[in-house]
Amino acid sequence: MPQEHFDVLIVGAGLSGIGAACHLKSECPGKSFAILEARAASGGTWDLFRYPGIRSDSDMFTLGYTFRPWQEPKAIADGPSILRYIRDAAREQGIEDAIRYNRRVVAASWSTQQARWTVDVQRTDGGETEQLTCDFLFANTGYYRYDEGYTPSLPGVERYAGEIVHPQHWPEDLDYAGKRVVVIGSGATAVTLVPAMAERAAHVTMLQRSPSYVLSLPASDPIADALRRALPARVAYPIVRWKNVLLATLVYKLSRRAPRLVKTLLRRGVEKRLPAGYDVDTHFKPRYQPWDQRLCLVPDGDLFDAIAQGRASVVTDRIDTFTEHGLRLESGAELQADVVVTATGLNLLVLGGMTVTVDGSQIDLSQTVGYKGMMLSGIPNLALTLGYTNASWTLKGDLVAGYVCRLLNHMDEHGYRQCTPRAPDPSLALAPFLDLASGYVLRSIDELPKQGPTTPWRLHQNYPRDVLLLKYGPIDDGAIEFSRARPAIEPPALIAA
Repeated sequence: MPQEHFDVLIVGAGLSGIGAACHLKSECPGKSFAILEARAASGGTWDLFRYPGIRSDSDMFTLGYTFRPWQEPKAIADGPSILRYIRDAAREQGIEDAIRYNRRVVAASWSTQQARWTVDVQRTDGGETEQLTCDFLFANTGYYRYDEGYTPSLPGVERYAGEIVHPQHWPEDLDYAGKRVVVIGSGATAVTLVPAMAERAAHVTMLQRSPSYVLSLPASDPIADALRRALPARVAYPIVRWKNVLLATLVYKLSRRAPRLVKTLLRRGVEKRLPAGYDVDTHFKPRYQPWDQRLCLVPDGDLFDAIAQGRASVVTDRIDTFTEHGLRLESGAELQADVVVTATGLNLLVLGGMTVTVDGSQIDLSQTVGYKGMMLSGIPNLALTLGYTNASWTLKGDLVAGYVCRLLNHMDEHGYRQCTPRAPDPSLALAPFLDLASGYVLRSIDELPKQGPTTPWRLHQNYPRDVLLLKYGPIDDGAIEFSRARPAIEPPALIAA
């Protein structure tokens, strides 16, 4: 039976994958494509995570797609609203039928001779395997493992009689009303969970080893609201989008160039929201510089309100051991807990864990160099979406999807079958692909691709700069090699006896 073939296979039906398919259908209307999704539903992160208070940590005017204005009132939106937005986009663009659920891509093998990928797919609902082929493979798999979150060693956990849950696998039937809850962690998930759970729990304690930078922003954007009242959505949306892009870029640049000023401003914002005399130095004074890790956003200061009202508290200490009824800390203090939530982070997973082979040789992804933040050296006809670490994920996702469409159209116009980024001069200094000091990055740093010191090998984490590079910059820039299909190898002629 012949293998089913597509011009493009998109891996992942989350925010990025749905966006990629919408771009492809609009900008490359003659291309056949399918979307392979390992789970039984679309939405990716926004369908997987079900913990209380789940919401975006970027405003929806930049987390939303360029082609579909965000219409709802809240700029910092809840998870169900974002999931509905993604699925509405898929339905409106007519790509729902292109999604094939319960299909995990486990391997992809490139043949230069055939100028195509052979993709091995495992059915997650039955275990069967199938093969598909494509001319171009577009990975929109995110950057973390969907089947497990990161949980550090928890001494004495076997003695604990209460419930322990990880936010990535939130039980639907978890009842924490009137109970004492301890949330371990200080990142975006923890600062989201604490005020949300404090609405029903007897008390919620955020237990952190060290503080994070926390910034309170309005859940609604008053400038956006005014513009949307005065202008059509298609006009107001890009204005608000660029306003937020430029503001975020300014904060990031200022954090890098004047970290003491930014630390002072962030501290003042925290002090303003907390009761007089609160120990800010212990609980909200990080040891690192702003934007060495992502800033934690709290809409309308909900975390600070929960603390000020006594419904939640922050403890900065280390765990000595779990006890039967809670945790004993290294300071000797004990926390009583009926429920413990381990908001301790993610496990990174490059390309969704698929094995990549080029002409029979398996590729070590850690030895590749990222090209324009979206392709990898030595791997033909493959792109991946990796959003910004200092801004909205979708800003980069939209640019990457648009660039892939430009690339495919360029190849068609010139009769090319293969495009391969070639690694920069080996004498140039390389750095990790992600430049964050977050634990989930540092734990997997050796497994990640690298980046070079200059364009197009450098990830600048700068949207305006990437607009110029990916939307308007040349396709054939000398760092990527284009070629036509190789002629088939003729069998040797038989010699007459």
